[in-house]
Amino acid sequence: MASGLLGLAAACGADPSRRPSATASVPLSRPDRPVQLPLHTDVPAVASKRPPEAGGKLKLLNYPEYISPDVCKKFGEEHGVEVEVTTFTTMDEMVAKLRTGGESFDVCFPTPDIIAKISAGKLLQPLNHNYLPNFANVWLQLRDPFYDNGSRYTVPYNAYTTGVGYRADRVTTVPSNGYELLWDPAYKGKSYILDDAREGLALAMLRRNLTSVNTEDAARIRQAGVWLSELIDLTHVKIGINAYQLVAEGQATVHQCWSGDMVNAQSYLPKGVKADVLGYWYPDGAPGVVGTDSLAIPRTATKPVLAHMFLDHLLDPAVAQENFSYTGYQPAIASITPEKMVADGFVTEALKSTIVTPEIYERGLQLLQLSPPAEALWNDAWAFFKAGR
Repeated sequence: MASGLLGLAAACGADPSRRPSATASVPLSRPDRPVQLPLHTDVPAVASKRPPEAGGKLKLLNYPEYISPDVCKKFGEEHGVEVEVTTFTTMDEMVAKLRTGGESFDVCFPTPDIIAKISAGKLLQPLNHNYLPNFANVWLQLRDPFYDNGSRYTVPYNAYTTGVGYRADRVTTVPSNGYELLWDPAYKGKSYILDDAREGLALAMLRRNLTSVNTEDAARIRQAGVWLSELIDLTHVKIGINAYQLVAEGQATVHQCWSGDMVNAQSYLPKGVKADVLGYWYPDGAPGVVGTDSLAIPRTATKPVLAHMFLDHLLDPAVAQENFSYTGYQPAIASITPEKMVADGFVTEALKSTIVTPEIYERGLQLLQLSPPAEALWNDAWAFFKAGR
């Protein structure tokens, strides 16, 4: 299995600045308050039954190492174009590139918390689903997601959960509340959490069975920062986004991480070390953090028909699984199941819990766009924790 070294950054964008501020014209979508994003008369969808644009480059704007070069190459060869990837490291950087004149992109990879903002800002064009027959392969919930009702602007790319990765040869017992592993002094100096304000503070809340991970209550947010700060003396906690490497190589014994990290970790094990030393805990039957990344077509795309075809290409089950083998992050399509991924050798039985199902997604908790004052409170609580380190 090839590994997407920085694919993990796409899952949760380790920089909290990637999360945009809301404005009065950009509603805060929630599972119980879904949003149908507005269309703009001056930004129409591409017409149906047009031939794909030929020659030149199909330009992608994506995180580093977050799509298989082979998948891109095969599509390019089939359609007589070169698929070129320009990279960014945060959502703010992606938005800046979309806004910059003089360069256009045909496909971009936004996270759900930014979609309302960039569609309201007319940086995306609506999708024409007549070009997307493989959209039928997508999980039912994500055919009509709460953050983009009707999938007017996006289709899903990958899905992930946030849990605890660990070295099973060192962790002999995993408690029913696996978050406790990160508070266990037995792993002092070998314990890590994600370098992400929202993920870190949500961890402290979930450990206490508090599921309001998008709260705007100042007292609750500050309390989460205090709880997280317990780790400073208790475990000498470290922060990072390289769980796939640190756990595999043994530098970390326990590490809050994204599910794709532990899939990728199989490729980073030292020679002679078997993959059964890797474990991943995620709540069984209870809500934990879930998320998805998306695919969209910028307003300025010069190859909009071919861009639709590329999106459809990635939603083909065989292509999606090939892409999964590179990125380590799972496509949100029905053919990818825990049982199939174990049977196909993508993951070990011990890592079966890294595979997200529609049921896990349905009960999961997403880290969503906040109002500007609440975003400042979360960032302040995170700064309080980091200052104590």
